[in-house]
Amino acid sequence: MKTFLQPLSKEEERLCIQALRSEDAGRKSEAKQLLIERNLRLVAHIARKYGNTDEDMEDLISIGTIGLIKAVDSFDPKKNPRLAAYAARCIDNELLMMLRSKKKTSREVSLFEPIGTDREGNEISLLDVMEQEQPDIVEKMEKVRYLSALYGLLDSELTKREKEVLILRYGLNGGREVTQKEIGEKLGISRSYVSRIEKKALKKMQAGFLKRESAKKG
Repeated sequence: MKTFLQPLSKEEERLCIQALRSEDAGRKSEAKQLLIERNLRLVAHIARKYGNTDEDMEDLISIGTIGLIKAVDSFDPKKNPRLAAYAARCIDNELLMMLRSKKKTSREVSLFEPIGTDREGNEISLLDVMEQEQPDIVEKMEKVRYLSALYGLLDSELTKREKEVLILRYGLNGGREVTQKEIGEKLGISRSYVSRIEKKALKKMQAGFLKRESAKKG
């Protein structure tokens, strides 16, 4: 990670905050830029708290910087004694909002993509196949059938690496679901490369399921 500039002294910060209220556009812009640049170390420090997620550190810092900019724009010295304390909350909030949003949508393309239909014509996704609770005995039998097909497709449709990524990612070996970052560290590749392998493998699985179901109906 690159080296960031040291924070401003209390007096330097006070002068910059005063300049933010100046009518001189140039002075105001310079003060804002300085406050942002000299607080990037704080952004990096907070971003490290989320280092165990699937996000790249550079992306976390970029999002955290948005929170810092918002903090500089909305800071009121009458309500907060130091910018750093106020900015820390804004940076943290920005990162949390981003991660929560991604968590809600991260698997829409993969697990929720239809892979076939059940006996009643309802679409079935990978998530349905992997669900743990199946109270109905007929549904339980359907689950066994689809799981059997799932593991068969792991061998027939995927490369060794693609299979390993999916097994680790979704806990198909009975273990816990592993993050892309952890998989990358285990395989010696980047998180973004793991993501590409995962997406490609899921598309292959989807195509395999659809081909299988089509062949059965034909």
